[in-house]
Amino acid sequence: MGYSAHIFAIFEPNSSIIRLMVYNWQQRYWPNFTYDLSGLEDAFFLFAEKTGHIGGILKALPEAVQMEAIIEIMVAEAIKTSEIEGEYFSRKDVMSSIRNNLGLNKIKDPVLDKKAAGVSELMIDVRNTFRDTMTMETLFAWHKMLLGESAQIKVGEWRNHPEPMQIVSGAIGKEKIHFEAPPSERVPAEMEKFIRWFNITGPDAEQEIKKTLVRSAIAHLYFESIHPFEDGNGRIGRAIAEKALSQGIGYPIFLSLSRTIEAYKKDYYNALEAAQKTNEITSWITYFVGATLEAQRLAEDQIDFVLKKTRFFDRFKNQLNERQLKVISSVLEEGPTGFEGGLNAAKHGSLTRVSKATATRDLQDLLEKGALVLSGPGGRSTRYEINL
Repeated sequence: MGYSAHIFAIFEPNSSIIRLMVYNWQQRYWPNFTYDLSGLEDAFFLFAEKTGHIGGILKALPEAVQMEAIIEIMVAEAIKTSEIEGEYFSRKDVMSSIRNNLGLNKIKDPVLDKKAAGVSELMIDVRNTFRDTMTMETLFAWHKMLLGESAQIKVGEWRNHPEPMQIVSGAIGKEKIHFEAPPSERVPAEMEKFIRWFNITGPDAEQEIKKTLVRSAIAHLYFESIHPFEDGNGRIGRAIAEKALSQGIGYPIFLSLSRTIEAYKKDYYNALEAAQKTNEITSWITYFVGATLEAQRLAEDQIDFVLKKTRFFDRFKNQLNERQLKVISSVLEEGPTGFEGGLNAAKHGSLTRVSKATATRDLQDLLEKGALVLSGPGGRSTRYEINL
């Protein structure tokens, strides 16, 4: 996506120093963003149509299936919003934490990774409190959920270090600065303005932005441009975008925006970097709308997968032995694509701790029953996929 960066230069009063104004927050009209929505009307209509379609499908599902679909979306969001920042959590830890927090486990599953538990708690809080007014206390609480206790960084408060807050890539000595946020001394005032903006632009507020996608896109960009915390800004910024989407439609949005962003991470960073050099943000809104529509498509796929999985277990629930049930469940926990490379006797054996001969018999039995289909050439390379 192309863009033109607006770079201004001004003279300091009573000085010969020229200061370049490279970033959006340094420019005259910050934070008054401008944009042209004339080319996006079809996309706005499609978003509304898909939102209604997905909501209708969810309401028609049995309560247990509906809850499973919602949990799967929260798990995807928790995992992918962390992977964007280079943190990789066990799916089992995230799933267990979400189910524990929702009170779905009679006996709480152990969660070994405290960070996985923290991001899961954040996902649930964002959904449960989407109607609430945005406050400084809300953001501080989210930051504490996300990062817990830390001796290295300040948690639950704005950054206040004198060094510039920069987004940098490249090896030492060859760094490239992609963005520099406002200095720490400006953060409290900037965040006071941001929080007020968020609240007065919501549904039925005095300066309501009626296009839900536009408000969400601006909210994310605006927050990321201030970068108020020492760490966790990306994850909290995406939570803010979800809060804005949910407020706009009137109920928790069913999608994982981070899943789409992570899949096309370079596009996200390029669009964000471009938008942080100008206050004319048509290109950023166009990117954000496209990413959200793709997230909705993936959400539809997720519902379809949950339905197929439910029907699969209904069909075969009395035909699987304990080992087969464990293997099938483990594959399906990985999502629509299952295990990378498919299922084979070796993977079965490692999960169930049985001999290769027993694993092969189990898999052959599942194949004959129609629960599995062949996906490999046969022989030693035999691979299976679940027949959904």
